[in-house]
Amino acid sequence: MKLVFIACLGLMLTLAGCSSDKENSDDGKNDGLKKIVIAEPVHLIGYLPLYVAIQEGYFKEEGLDVEVITATGGAHVTSVVSGDAWGNIGGPESNQMANTGSPDPITSVVNVVNRANVYLMGNEDVKIDSSNKEELAKYLKGKTIAAGRFGGSPNLLTRWLLMDLGLNPDKDVTLEEPADAGAVVSLVESGKADIANGGEPQITEGIKKGVWKEPFYSFTSLGDYPYSVISVKESTIKKDPKIVESFVKAVLKGLKTVDENSELAMKVLKEEFPSTPDDSLKASLDRAYADHLWSKDGYISKEAVAKPMEVVEKTGVYTKGYDYDKLIDMQFVDKRSK
Repeated sequence: MKLVFIACLGLMLTLAGCSSDKENSDDGKNDGLKKIVIAEPVHLIGYLPLYVAIQEGYFKEEGLDVEVITATGGAHVTSVVSGDAWGNIGGPESNQMANTGSPDPITSVVNVVNRANVYLMGNEDVKIDSSNKEELAKYLKGKTIAAGRFGGSPNLLTRWLLMDLGLNPDKDVTLEEPADAGAVVSLVESGKADIANGGEPQITEGIKKGVWKEPFYSFTSLGDYPYSVISVKESTIKKDPKIVESFVKAVLKGLKTVDENSELAMKVLKEEFPSTPDDSLKASLDRAYADHLWSKDGYISKEAVAKPMEVVEKTGVYTKGYDYDKLIDMQFVDKRSK
């Protein structure tokens, strides 16, 4: 884990030199607005409510100028640790791993993606009853799976599922673990992998190319699961509670808009992903709504947090436990719901 953290730190330092130092200087003021940088691990359709809040001016209504930067390889977490980003969007389990021994832990303040937004796709015309563990285990055994970067949520979820089915991820299957999430498509397309994990718009694009079929397994079936939450340092909450409250208010408005206005959601998707065909974006949006991808109220429950924490514990990536009340702070969501 130390090697992983050092690698992530290197990426973060590169990122910091490109963007945040100037933006966060002078208290981040810009035309009377408080400048805030949010680090994301990848530019993802699942983060649509955040993008809506930016594009529709919900943050500006709260006196905030919010910019999202993409920080890969785990740097979305380390950039918050270093102060190069005000907050991040990602899994609470990643924050917990960085919080070990920290005097200023990263704390999640609002939920965005409330389902495990990962699917498994295969290139065979085989109907699999994914609810039948024995059948699913038999199908997966011996396969080569493009699982994505080790330590990333899609990879860990895949490993967790294999173990839950009684399979050994290091012996019963072959896991390809490219750092580039986009590489999972080419691995299946080239015949180097039988199965891939991923989300939209990869799923639809892969189906259109004939690379794979419709997903045979969806991790959204795990129910409430804080796959992507927005988090800030504990010191930020103590020093600037009004700023955090304003930020959360805007995110909640973004969640409400996406839930109630699919036309506007599609408009923002087109602006955020201009190179993706409209039919792929629509298929992505349809799947997201069908799978109840987004939180409706921004709340992160104890029961839901236990799920990603079980994944990292079972896979052996993190086994030191956690304190829900230190990892999660729902005071601002609670204020908006009253």
